[in-house]
Amino acid sequence: MRLKVEPRSTGVPAMNALVPPLAVVATILASGVVFAVLGYPAGRTLFAFFVAPLVSLNGWAELALKAGPLAMIAVGLAAGFRAGIWNIGAEGQLIMGAVAAGGVALGFPDSQGFWVLPLVCLAGLAGGMAWGAVPALLRIRLGVNEILTSLMLTYVATLLLSYLVFGPWKDPDGYSLPQSRMFSDAATLTPILARTRLTSGTLVEFLVPVALWAVLRYALVGFKIRTAGLAPAAAGYAGFVQSRVVWTVFLTASGLAGLAGAFEVLGPIGQLIPQITPGYGFTAIIVAFLGRLHPLGIIPAALLVALSYIGGDTAQVSSGLPKGAAGVVQGLLLFFPLAADFLVRNRVRVVR
Repeated sequence: MRLKVEPRSTGVPAMNALVPPLAVVATILASGVVFAVLGYPAGRTLFAFFVAPLVSLNGWAELALKAGPLAMIAVGLAAGFRAGIWNIGAEGQLIMGAVAAGGVALGFPDSQGFWVLPLVCLAGLAGGMAWGAVPALLRIRLGVNEILTSLMLTYVATLLLSYLVFGPWKDPDGYSLPQSRMFSDAATLTPILARTRLTSGTLVEFLVPVALWAVLRYALVGFKIRTAGLAPAAAGYAGFVQSRVVWTVFLTASGLAGLAGAFEVLGPIGQLIPQITPGYGFTAIIVAFLGRLHPLGIIPAALLVALSYIGGDTAQVSSGLPKGAAGVVQGLLLFFPLAADFLVRNRVRVVR
């Protein structure tokens, strides 16, 4: 006896809509089992993980603050994934956007001009795009796999950031800590809600998926991206140049990642430090697939994954849960939608 996987002759349309909520329920149940196996009260730990962070206004603000960059990065990656282009280096592009924005901000330490903040944000956008242009160029000119190049460049960006904050950009008055000087008020995003860290950058991050949804649905460039992923041969016959699609999705995704990095250092952090994010660039891949690669579906997916970050910290304090538990929950959030998608498209039967 053995198991045989067969594609279904007809799909299950109703299940396509049910997969995300079912995956969330399965993740919560599986998380409770994991917590119990680790020796923690499942009910109390699940409450601390998924409910306790949302009982205050500040908790909701922190949720939006963490979900914003995830949503903006994920929607750029999703556009590439739908076109069959696999940019895995959003973390490095985020870091380089932060470095570029931080470099410009440090270059105008005393300026109070209104133009400083837009210039710094544009620098973050350009920094991410420049980093993403490298794997795009290597794929187009040399046929190099963009998965490897974009991923490897992430480690280069991390080391460059460390070099700068430990070396030439280190704050001379920072008690030997690896950090840059604090940015000027003109180069930072101020909170828009009292007693929270929520900034206007977060609003932009939630508007970007809506704008990109409109582009993908109604603009010609969106049609080109969808066609390149679903029917590459048809795209060629229609006169769509593959290299242009590669450039479009890579520069869009890397620019958005770079802008997210700029918002991080210009908002909640206010300076350059070795650890800018808890891995938003990698976690955004989970968000993209949990949101079914749909720009509007990515927004609730980003909120859910952001809750796993905040809930992990809350459960760590209240229940003593290990720090890596949040990573386990995020992994389950990716595993269950992929497993459900597989079962929707295929059936498994026992053969003799």
